[in-house]
Amino acid sequence: MTGKTLMVVGTMSSAGKSLLVTGLCRIFSRLGLRVAPYKSQNMSNNAAVCADGSEIGRAQYTQALACGIEPTAEMNPILLKPEADSRSQVIVMGKHYANLSARNYYQKRDALWKIAAKALDDLREEYDLVIIEGAGSPVEMNLKHSDIVNMAVAKYAKAPVLLIGDIDRGGIFPQLLGTLWLLEPEEKELIKGLVINKFRGDITLFYDGVKMLEEKSGVPVVGVIPYLHHRVPEEDAVSIEAQNFVPSSDGEIDIVVIRLPRISNFDDFDPLNNETDVRVRYADSPNEIGNPSAIILPGTKSTMADLKFLQEGGLFNYIQKYKRNGGIVVGICGGYQMLGSLITDPDAVESAEREMEGLGFLSMKTVFQQEKATHQIQAIIKLDAGWLSKIEDPVISGYEIHMGVTELHGLKPWLSINLRSGESVSITDGAISEDGKVWGCYIHGLFQNGHFRRAWLKSLGWQPAVIPDGDRLFDSINELADEMEKSLDLDYLRYILDL
Repeated sequence: MTGKTLMVVGTMSSAGKSLLVTGLCRIFSRLGLRVAPYKSQNMSNNAAVCADGSEIGRAQYTQALACGIEPTAEMNPILLKPEADSRSQVIVMGKHYANLSARNYYQKRDALWKIAAKALDDLREEYDLVIIEGAGSPVEMNLKHSDIVNMAVAKYAKAPVLLIGDIDRGGIFPQLLGTLWLLEPEEKELIKGLVINKFRGDITLFYDGVKMLEEKSGVPVVGVIPYLHHRVPEEDAVSIEAQNFVPSSDGEIDIVVIRLPRISNFDDFDPLNNETDVRVRYADSPNEIGNPSAIILPGTKSTMADLKFLQEGGLFNYIQKYKRNGGIVVGICGGYQMLGSLITDPDAVESAEREMEGLGFLSMKTVFQQEKATHQIQAIIKLDAGWLSKIEDPVISGYEIHMGVTELHGLKPWLSINLRSGESVSITDGAISEDGKVWGCYIHGLFQNGHFRRAWLKSLGWQPAVIPDGDRLFDSINELADEMEKSLDLDYLRYILDL
């Protein structure tokens, strides 16, 4: 029997589509249904790696976890990872497909649509319910002819659709009603419910607003979701763009992540931010940094372009001065490459630049290569020095997404990867300075390892009153589902799904 479908589209980017789908995935899976997420085309540098090495959007990976299933490439068959020079790396069914400009990408619309449609069909054959996520707005008129992610998918799947708007950003009436007005009649017929997201204050004061929306749209409002302070990974970097410099509280560990223009996998740092007495903030200029406990250079989709951003904006010199004054600097993936002396790109894999000097904190050189490493990994901490010696369990896990190879000169790697996509290997990774204040590696998800995370935080002076147990991410997903259950008309949702 072919599985049922439910689709969520939004009035704009960051209206709350990914979060609503995550909550719905958990809600329906707790009802005993076999549920899977799906997003045909995702544009995000926040990616994750499945067990077989396939690369998909972080949101769909998290949604699969909410369903209690293993993430697969079918859940996000097309992933666009923006690069420098107005082009994107195109990932199809979890593997690198091409690097294309927007114009060249649209020319491949028909071929990509067939792939996306087959992925959805395959999921529907395996699961009772597939919850589909749209992208941006479904009424971007100049893009509708090439749509393979919004109402084209809804029509193909004959899916009932929920339209979600963000009341916190204002204009909820034009958001929802304007979107409905711009839909074609056959598209509007598929819209079965409106959802208002990020409501603050007394809900009773908006009852008249709900009534007005229903009268003017002819579509029921199926939920008013409060502004949720959740710990579920965000899909887009919009969530970290509005943060400004605020002095830390006394006794608080203050960690600054450099907000690179092409930042990727910034959810790496959510586990740090979720600890008590630890704050993670993002900065993209020297005057926002202050004197933090540590600076982290995150992953990036374009290392050399973002290294140039550091140089031109004054952050390069600021970070070097911070390091000279005894500061602690960490690099993950592309940020790790920046810690070295030299980065080269002889085959123009990433940039027109052939060579660029790094920060020079670690004696190492990175060479970009055509082959891309995407693996889930298990590794062993092999150095017993400095704060690393305080880690009780040497085993850590995470994932790799990178195209560079880094050569160490006079440094010992501090990690040995022994499992890659389920296969036994012996590969070294990472470098650390003698005093332990500068270190990095290619492994994403590193701070998900609680014993590793807390050992490093303690080296910064962290003294928590309480260390919580359990899986914080899964707890957060359940909390999210609990809150959404209170806010959504689940009887109506079951009715439109014929459950």
